[in-house]
Amino acid sequence: MTIKSVFDSSFSIYGKVITEIHFDQLLSVLTEKTPKPSNEVLYVPSESSLEQLPDMQLLSNNIYGGMPIQIGYCNGSNHTLNCLEYHRGSEINIAADDIILLIAPLDKINHGTLDTSVVEAFKVPAGTAVQLYETTLHYAPCTAADDGFRVAIVLPRDTNTEKPQIQELTDEDKLLWARNKWLIAHPDSPEAKQGAFIGLTGSNITV
Repeated sequence: MTIKSVFDSSFSIYGKVITEIHFDQLLSVLTEKTPKPSNEVLYVPSESSLEQLPDMQLLSNNIYGGMPIQIGYCNGSNHTLNCLEYHRGSEINIAADDIILLIAPLDKINHGTLDTSVVEAFKVPAGTAVQLYETTLHYAPCTAADDGFRVAIVLPRDTNTEKPQIQELTDEDKLLWARNKWLIAHPDSPEAKQGAFIGLTGSNITV
């Protein structure tokens, strides 16, 4: 698989690099205060040590137009696609380490299924912040450095928390995996064994 840069023009359909705002303090706290497992991915939707920083209000006002947000993290080591997800609202990834994002267009989902041949890989250098649009399928970052990664994850408040109880009325309802989190899993993924909707066909991509 070809790994492009998020600074490549082809990334523009998926999101954009945030170059006007610098997150040095947030990245420092992320590195100093959050764990980085060596053989798994640890995701925390909301982390108080990050949310008490001035960047919390800046992100809420300047990126989300005053909407309530959360800042959490996704840390560890990962090499496999496993799933793709999407949310209502953009996601901001602020990388303390080099990472690789495996992403695809939301409109390639057809009745809950997507062939992984349409997935593309983009490298995000350490210190870079990227906005992933609402229409971009994504999941946990992949490792680009030997010692894993730390990434701050910014989302609308309460995303990825407890799934609401709903009556399934549409095809999309079957994909709802958590609050504001629609997910399709590869049959070989741990999430599929946990009951996630199996919708990824083709190779479970490894980088």
